[in-house]
Amino acid sequence: MNREYRGVYTALITPFTKYGSVDEQALEKIIEYQISQGVDGLVPCGTTGESPTLSHEEHDRVIELTVKFAAGKVPVIAGTGSNATSEAIRLSRHAQTAGVDAVLLVSPYYNKPTQKGLYLHFKAIADAVTIPCIIYNIQGRTGVNIETDTLVRLMHDCPNITVVKEASGNLDQMKDVISRRKDNFSVLSGDDNICMSLIAAGGDGVISVASNLVPGMMVEMVHLALDGKFEEALAIENRLKPFFSACFVETNPIPIKTAMAAKGWCEEVFRLPLCSLSSEEHRKVVEESFVGLDF
Repeated sequence: MNREYRGVYTALITPFTKYGSVDEQALEKIIEYQISQGVDGLVPCGTTGESPTLSHEEHDRVIELTVKFAAGKVPVIAGTGSNATSEAIRLSRHAQTAGVDAVLLVSPYYNKPTQKGLYLHFKAIADAVTIPCIIYNIQGRTGVNIETDTLVRLMHDCPNITVVKEASGNLDQMKDVISRRKDNFSVLSGDDNICMSLIAAGGDGVISVASNLVPGMMVEMVHLALDGKFEEALAIENRLKPFFSACFVETNPIPIKTAMAAKGWCEEVFRLPLCSLSSEEHRKVVEESFVGLDF
């Protein structure tokens, strides 16, 4: 097996100060903790990092800081996708210059391109950089599904497209990708609650929201599963299931950032239009979901 990307990659929150600016000290502490807990990589400026509301300057800065704080100890996969191909190329080239190991490219949102348009979009970005490119398929947020035929064409035509983050929620589609992929192509789950099923089907791990708070448990669960020790891995998953559900009681990253704030990792500050949890009932669900977990 020669797939480079396997294991747990944390989709980092972007901590903000109480005044709304990026909290660089909190980010450093979070990254140090993630590394100490054995995560396989870090993913700044994704959905969980509130990338749509970061300015271009902030986006570049968060990526640069993550590379600096990671200090080569784990790979950094920077979210650099956009619904404008030219903007995604600019962000990806900057990330490469900043020293990231790979870029994460969400499919274009709102403009709903055809499969031909998706192919041309991702190929243009991959051709503009030399580092690995990870395709991010999340139809629920973008409005368009990257069909398996399109993904297979991309992996064969673009040698540096070597991973897909699958958050379509369609396990049958994920199995189809696994059955048709090149030997060096990794399939990572974009959903914590489907990660074990994907690994059982031949997948390679997860880009995780939950691991912001419980990286050690996620690493243990995923690596046990990758080693074929599913009974032990499932025991950990059963403990984590309430937390997985709570992480999506409202729009990600509201619940996970609320949980992180409750444990003292960051301020409970979001960028509008994201805001704090809409009800005390949801807050109770989130706060009770991580009681008794290992930190």
